[in-house]
Amino acid sequence: MGSSVRELAEKTPAGRDRYIDLLRVASLGTVVVGHWLMAAVTVGDDGRAEVGNLLAVVPELQLLTWALQIMPVFFFVGGFSHALSYRSLSRRSEGRPVYSAFVRARLQRLLRPTMVFIGVWGAGALLLQLGGRGGGLLDVALRLVAQPLWFIGVYLAMVAFTPPLLRLHERWGWGAFGGLVAAAGAVDVARFAFGVPYLEFLNFAFVWLAVHQLGFLRADGRLRAPYVLAGAGLAGASLLVALGPYPLSMVGMPGERVSNMAPPTFALLCHGMWLVGAVELLRGPATRWLARPRVWRGVVAANGISMTAFLWHLTAMLGVYGTLLALDVPLPEPASAAWWAQAPLRMGAAAALTAALVVAFRRFERPGTAGPVAPGTASGPAAALGVTLCLFGVLGLSMVGFGGLLEGRTAMLVAVHVTAPGAVAMALAGWVLVERAGRSRAGDYA
Repeated sequence: MGSSVRELAEKTPAGRDRYIDLLRVASLGTVVVGHWLMAAVTVGDDGRAEVGNLLAVVPELQLLTWALQIMPVFFFVGGFSHALSYRSLSRRSEGRPVYSAFVRARLQRLLRPTMVFIGVWGAGALLLQLGGRGGGLLDVALRLVAQPLWFIGVYLAMVAFTPPLLRLHERWGWGAFGGLVAAAGAVDVARFAFGVPYLEFLNFAFVWLAVHQLGFLRADGRLRAPYVLAGAGLAGASLLVALGPYPLSMVGMPGERVSNMAPPTFALLCHGMWLVGAVELLRGPATRWLARPRVWRGVVAANGISMTAFLWHLTAMLGVYGTLLALDVPLPEPASAAWWAQAPLRMGAAAALTAALVVAFRRFERPGTAGPVAPGTASGPAAALGVTLCLFGVLGLSMVGFGGLLEGRTAMLVAVHVTAPGAVAMALAGWVLVERAGRSRAGDYA
């Protein structure tokens, strides 16, 4: 792998925006470390293990989420990359439809490792339940390991909506972003001021697509005053939290009446604006740092395994806690001095186990090659259907988890009850459609 990383780094085009690659890796890495740190595992008097949240134990730490809830940066990076990819493919298409090829190109390195993750955990969960195994931390793991898949569902929607939103951007520029911001604000007004039910779920689209739209503006060099964006976002989020119904934490908290994350709120959108402006202010010094060959090789290497590490990091963390419990190692009270002293060892062990899982599964993150053109195979509509099925599949699985595969346990996704087997089936069927549709078109532009 070392030689291939060196070759890739040396072949980097002079015009490539290396800072975008750094932001992609740094945002996923921050989420991973944050999850490892925030997990507070305890064992009750009945011997059952539970996973709590450090931010609930020490509410003062919730302010850290204003810097560490960095998923908006990943979606901003996605908007930048999607704009460049779609335009490049359109230029080479000679007027032919490019939607299916674009979808496959953008999702291949995302969906392949995701489907492997779902397949491995699904098969393992089924075998455990058939064997009557369960209880303790295992039940918690079956519920928790799928939760990060929500991010993949949102990202799928961004890819699916890139062509029409890019056209809106090219026509209206900042106006398209402003329209999404206004829509997100209107949803919160209807939700909190007038008590309109269910409307808040629209902000899963309006909030995250507005952040994605900032990536389009960045691709066109139109984020010329990031300090204004950062200042407006920080001031807006501060006022909304201080005066409105919004909680301090920018991540979901157990038992809270209102969450900034599920569904996203206007306060989270302001937070995203603040973060995007802040990282843009750091672009100059970071770009100079990335010009160092060793630094850039590290970013290239990390980009090649980042999605695999993200998918498996909770598995590693829960594996470490499971090992400690199996060895009867006492778990200190969360946030106590002993807990903080043990934290570096737990996180180091989680990092080592994640690295082992990356070695086992990283090959699935490598992009495949386009197959030959297959006349008559599905194209644009099939690709759109495939993305939709994948979206509902991974979102449903993130909510219901891998537990209860045989009992028919369900979770409510918008207005539909979803089971784990149904979610897995939708995700797999959608992936097959995306691959088939995109492969036929990719051959046209090879």
